[in-house]
Amino acid sequence: MRPITDDGNGFALHYGMMKPMTTRSCRLLLLLPVLLGLAPVGRADEAASASAPAAKSSFRQFLEQDYLFGNWGGGRTWLSERGVDFEFFYIGTMPRNTSGGLKTGTSYEGALLMLLDLDSKKLVGYEGGHLHMGGVWLHGQDHFSDRNIGDLNKVNLIDFPNAARLWELWYEQKFLDDKWSLKFGQMAVDQDFIKAEYYNSLASINLHNQTFFYPTLAFNVYDIPGFPVGHHALPSSPYGAPGALLRWNATDRVYVQAAAYDGFPEQSGSGARINLNQEEGALIYFETGYKLNQRKQDSGLPGNIKLGAYYHTDDFSDMYSVVTGSPTVHSGTWGGYLLLDQMLYREVGKNDPAQQGLVGFFRVTGAPPDRNLTQFGLDGGLGYKGLIPTRDYDSLSIAGSYLQMSRDLRRGQNDVNSIFPGYFPALVDYEGVFEVNYKAQLTAWWTANASVQRVFHPGGSAAIRDAWAFILGTTLRF
Repeated sequence: MRPITDDGNGFALHYGMMKPMTTRSCRLLLLLPVLLGLAPVGRADEAASASAPAAKSSFRQFLEQDYLFGNWGGGRTWLSERGVDFEFFYIGTMPRNTSGGLKTGTSYEGALLMLLDLDSKKLVGYEGGHLHMGGVWLHGQDHFSDRNIGDLNKVNLIDFPNAARLWELWYEQKFLDDKWSLKFGQMAVDQDFIKAEYYNSLASINLHNQTFFYPTLAFNVYDIPGFPVGHHALPSSPYGAPGALLRWNATDRVYVQAAAYDGFPEQSGSGARINLNQEEGALIYFETGYKLNQRKQDSGLPGNIKLGAYYHTDDFSDMYSVVTGSPTVHSGTWGGYLLLDQMLYREVGKNDPAQQGLVGFFRVTGAPPDRNLTQFGLDGGLGYKGLIPTRDYDSLSIAGSYLQMSRDLRRGQNDVNSIFPGYFPALVDYEGVFEVNYKAQLTAWWTANASVQRVFHPGGSAAIRDAWAFILGTTLRF
């Protein structure tokens, strides 16, 4: 979720400001990788060890194990063999606004993800069942973008209000030789739709700006401060909502899926609120996709083409009429998208465990301007894993985004200015961002990364100065 705050003029352009705060312990956590200078074993090291095999030291085994706490004394393997898999995943970030925006400053924001998966075959002997549970604890000095930058896209991936809450709790059943599947429960839409599978995800954080994880245009279903209040929001991580998803794998290359969610998920408290009623409406997503070179026998470069749309059934304010003082509403809103996600170059081979090479994505989103804050989005990026010799698992990524504001909103501002000159000193136009990120795989369970971002027209107009943001981040798997 990217909550939009009010600037007092009826649309989201300015954000509130608070004094930022950091701690010495937070800085130490993020700088520790640099101080230690640890590096995982690369393919060059593996080749050398193959010619002269030697026993690995206990410290080296510690660095190469999948989790910080290893196999938990054999307990993790014992549980996995019986259908129980779990993981704790920590993300720590220190975002800083170095210039522009609302004010300079630094914060610390952290998130602990707790995941549990149960396999029906191993547990009770029947095929195709999967129960997933996920919770998240968000902590630190939240609302960094609202205080310091004022951007809609949000420069930090985990910049959400502090809370300990339920994220997802769903059950999925596959049937008819896995051609069909039904998933229902508490779900986050970004885990199933508009998802770039080869580029950026919570499991492999290569970029920090939230729009590269999930496009900002999809957040049009939120209420806009200063506009008449509705009953709509988006169940995007770390928020979930009751829903159901039906998927059909038409072939081993083509799939079709559709889902319906509660149209107004809980955004505060524990996340366990279930309040389905007619006032909240429903959020419906549809997507079809083509999987390129993803079968075992395929030798080409893998990729995805995804085409989809969403529709929300609630009433939405008319952009022009609210600004000009005669509010009207529209029944429902919608949007569409196209996503291309592709490996472009493979450095070694298909069986390379690091999957070194170049990957990229390109995404286009659109929505009607009469009832949405943003009407067009364009973003894309490239990432190279293993660019530096012996650093096979490190990634260098670059990405850019252009988000166009509603032309009906701009037209309304123009008409108001014709009567009251200067009432809107900066008309809405667009917000842009460019990010460069380097992620170092220090051990199998520990990463460190640095992100530099340039934010153009924060909040969607020239009312706020362009900003430079720098983020230090780290992830740990327990």
